[in-house]
This record gives sequence, C-alpha cells and structure tokens, in this order.
Amino acid sequence: LATRLGCGSIAELLPRVLYDGDLLPEILAGLSVPVTKMFRDPPVFRAIVDTLLPMLATYPRLNIWQAGCATGEEVYSLAILLEEAGLLHKAQIYATDINDVALAKAEDGIFPARMIEDYAENYTRAGGMRTLASYFSLGYGFAKVSSAIKDHISFAHHNLVSDGVFCEVNLVVCRNVLIYFDRLLQDRVLGLFEASLSRGGFLCLGNKENIIFSAVAPHFTPVDAALRLYKKSGGGG
Repeated sequence: LATRLGCGSIAELLPRVLYDGDLLPEILAGLSVPVTKMFRDPPVFRAIVDTLLPMLATYPRLNIWQAGCATGEEVYSLAILLEEAGLLHKAQIYATDINDVALAKAEDGIFPARMIEDYAENYTRAGGMRTLASYFSLGYGFAKVSSAIKDHISFAHHNLVSDGVFCEVNLVVCRNVLIYFDRLLQDRVLGLFEASLSRGGFLCLGNKENIIFSAVAPHFTPVDAALRLYKKSGGGG
C-alpha cells in the first residue's frame, strides 16, 4: 500500500493523509482486510435459523446490527435466511463498516455470477430452502441482489473503536473482526455490543473469538458456546 502511494513506509502515509484527505478512504481500504463469503461457516447460520430465529420471531419488530459487514456477503446471507423464515418483512438490518470502499461495494449488492454457484452448497448447508440464484438478477456475468432483500438493509459508516452505540438491537452479528484487535479494544467493542443489545438479545461472534475473559461475560449466557452464540441476560444493561 505504501509503495503504491509513493511512500517508503506506512509511517510516511500520515503526513500524506493530513494534507490530502481524499487519500483516507483508499488507505483505510488498504489497511482493513475484508475477507468474507456468503454463508461462511454454514453450521453457524444453521444454528441461527434453528435456534435464534424462532426466538426472535416472537418480537413485533426486529433490529439487527451486522458490524464489520465488509463487502456485504454475510449480511445478504442473513437477510436471505430471514426472508425464508418469514421474518424479513418486520426486520431492519443495519450493516456497518469503517471501510467506505468495501461499504460502497456492499451497498451495490453486485457480485460475480460465478460466486452464486460457488456459494450454493453453503447456502443449502446453512438451512436454505430455495435456490440461491432466486435472490439475484443475473446478467452480463454479474449477479445483483434483489430489491426485496436490499430494501431491509441500511448501510452506514461506523468505527467500532471510536464510535458509540449504533442503536438498540435484538441481534448483533460481528464475526472475524475482533481477532484483529488487542484485548483492550476487544473489551471496548464487546461493551459496545452489550450496550446496544436489548435484554434477551443475541450476540454472534467468529469461531476464533469469545467473551469468556471479557468484562461483559457476566451479562451473557451461551446459546451455543462452540458456535459463539450468546444471549444477553435479562438483568444485564
């Protein structure tokens, strides 16, 4: 990244940003690493379908926060499963990321058409009941997410490290983001999630992340500890 921008090191990027604010989005895009795919870790999505969604179905309205949405594959996966569970019509999903370049791509909802075939098996293993292609418009080698899915997702810039509570939600999904933070920042972000969740709300983390040693741990009970699914205790927050 530094070489591409004509700098000898990452440290030399700082004065460039100070004098050229237009470089910031490109630098953030280069430093953050959005590695994702649709229905990644199918057992996690299957547990969401089989365990969390039946409980969330009892709410009159659902607010869901997908934190660190990267280029959107995961949030669209979740929205598709909500649709199949008959819950998307009463759900609002907030998808946030610090990387504005990735965020713009996520909001476009356009992916290489070949990816739909690649993700079809994971979709089925995650509990998908239809055909994945039915949620996309296909043409010219690309697949565009249908408006019926996109209309329930709002994309926004949000910095987990420095920004505050985004909104009160029933479910927070933040997978494979905390692994890039040290313990202090992890505690800060987990506290943010705990404060954002309504009582009885759910938290879903990545398979290499957990809340065991966090200050928020007493406020959660495991739904499936192996899959990193937690429920906020009724008395917490």
